[in-house]
Amino acid sequence: MRIASFNINGIKARLPRLKEWLEETRPTVACLQEIKTMDEGFPVDEFEAIGYKAIWHGQKSFNGVAILADGVQPVETQRGLPGDPEDEQARYLEAEVNGVRIASIYLPNGNPQPGPKFDYKLAWMKRLRAHAASLWEQEIPTALVGDYNVIPEDKDVWAVRAMENDALMQPESRDAYARMLGDGWTDALDTLNPRGGVWTYWDYQAGAWQRDHGFRIDHMLLSPALADRMSAAGVDKEHRGREKASDHAPVWVELRD
Repeated sequence: MRIASFNINGIKARLPRLKEWLEETRPTVACLQEIKTMDEGFPVDEFEAIGYKAIWHGQKSFNGVAILADGVQPVETQRGLPGDPEDEQARYLEAEVNGVRIASIYLPNGNPQPGPKFDYKLAWMKRLRAHAASLWEQEIPTALVGDYNVIPEDKDVWAVRAMENDALMQPESRDAYARMLGDGWTDALDTLNPRGGVWTYWDYQAGAWQRDHGFRIDHMLLSPALADRMSAAGVDKEHRGREKASDHAPVWVELRD
C-alpha cells in the first residue's frame, strides 16, 4: 500500500501535472492540499476517468484538501479538524481506505509572526494533537499526512539563516510538532533519512529550484501499527522540475501487507 501526499497549489492550474503523477506512480491513496476550489468545482470526473475515487473539502481561492483512492471509494470519517466550531477553513479531511485511517492535512502557515496568524497556527496544532490522541486511543491504524508547514530540525532546511525568522521553524512550531512525535507517531521520511537533506518544497522565487534551496515541510506521521509495516518512503522530486509544476513535490510511504 502506497500512501502519498501532494500539495498541488491549485488543482485546476496543475491538473495535467497531477494526473501525470497519478498515472506514473499509481499511489493507493493520494492526499492533496491547497486544491483552491469550491466543492462544486472539484474535477472528480477527471480522476474517475483514470480509476480514482475521491472525497474533498473545498474553499474558494484558498486552502482545500482531498483524498483519492485507487479503485475504491474513501469512506469519510471526519471533515474539518475538531476543537473549534467557529473554524471554517478547509484544512482537514479524514477517511477510511482499505482498513487504514488516513488524514489529509494542510496546517496553517503562521506568517507573519508574531501575530494572530501564528497564534492560529499554534492553536490548530494543539487541536491536531488532541484529535490524533483520540485516534491513538482507539488503536486505529492511522496515517496523518500532508503539508504541516513546519521545518522540524535544522537538517531539514538548506540554510537555517534564510528561514530563521519564518513561522515554519520557530521554536513554538517545532515544539508542537515534536510533541506529536513524543506521543508515539513516527515521521516516515525522517526515520528512513535520519541525516536530513531531504526537501519537499522549493520556492518559485530566486532560483530556489535550480539551486536546490529547499526544505522539508510535507510529512507523513504513522501510528505504531503502520510504522511496523513501513518498507520505504521518499519524495518524487523530479515532478517539481516539470513545466507548470507545484512548488511542492509529492511525498510517499510504502506499507507491507
